[in-house]
Amino acid sequence: MATKTDIIGSLAKGLRVLEAFGAEHPRLSIAETAERTGLDRATARRCLLTLHAEGYADYDGKFFTLTPRVLRLGMGALAALPLAQLVQPWLDQLSERIGQSTSVSILDETEIVYLARAAQRRVMSIGLLPGSRLPAHCTSMGRVLLAALPEPEARALIDASDLSPRTPFSRTDPEEIIAEIVRVRAQGYALIDQEVELGLRSLAVPLISARGRVVAALNTGVAAIQAEPDALAALYLPALLKVQDGLRRILP
Repeated sequence: MATKTDIIGSLAKGLRVLEAFGAEHPRLSIAETAERTGLDRATARRCLLTLHAEGYADYDGKFFTLTPRVLRLGMGALAALPLAQLVQPWLDQLSERIGQSTSVSILDETEIVYLARAAQRRVMSIGLLPGSRLPAHCTSMGRVLLAALPEPEARALIDASDLSPRTPFSRTDPEEIIAEIVRVRAQGYALIDQEVELGLRSLAVPLISARGRVVAALNTGVAAIQAEPDALAALYLPALLKVQDGLRRILP
C-alpha cells in the first residue's frame, strides 16, 4: 500500500492536466485547464508548459493542444496488455471468415476503449483504432460489459453518462437503457440498431475468462443495408460465440 510519501504530487497533477483534454475540449487555455482540473492557475501553467517543453503539447501563445506524441503513452500501455495480444489473431480470423470488421474492447467507467480491431471495410464515419473510445450505454460492446456488472453498478454508470442522442434511434431514457441491459444479460448478447451512428448495426458478446469472469467484449459491425436487425444474430452470432468459446480456454 502506497503512502503519501510514495506519491509524486507533480506527476499526479500532470496526469490530471492530460486528462482535461478531450474531443469536446481539444484546445485549452491556462484558465480553462485550471477550471477543469481544480488546480490553481500557476500549477496548471507549469504543467502545460512542461508538456509543451517535452513535446506533448503545442502552444500558440494562448491555447494548448496535445500533439500526436501523447499517443505513445496510450498505445504503449495498450500494446503491453496481454489481452490485446491474445485476441488479435482470433479477430483477424473471425473478420476474414465473416467478411466484416471485428473489435474487442474493455469498459472504462462510462466508455468503452478499443483494445484490438480487424477492419474489413469502413462502416462508421469515424476511424476506429486501438485506444478509440465510444459511450458504453449506446454501443453493443458497452451494453454487454454493463450487463456483466451488478445492476446497481450498471445503473450508477448510466446515471453518470451523457445520454444525449447521437441518432434518432438512440435510447435516452435511463430506465429504458437499464431494461435493455437486463435483456442483454439474459440473452447473452447485445444487438444495436443505428443508435451510435446512422447506417450502422452491431452485434456483441462477452469474452469470458477460464474463471468465468467477463474480461472484455467482442463485436462485429455491419452496414444497415446488409442485414435486417432480426437477421443479424442469425448471420453472425454463431461465429462470435465460437470465438468466445475458444478464447474462454486461454483467457486468464
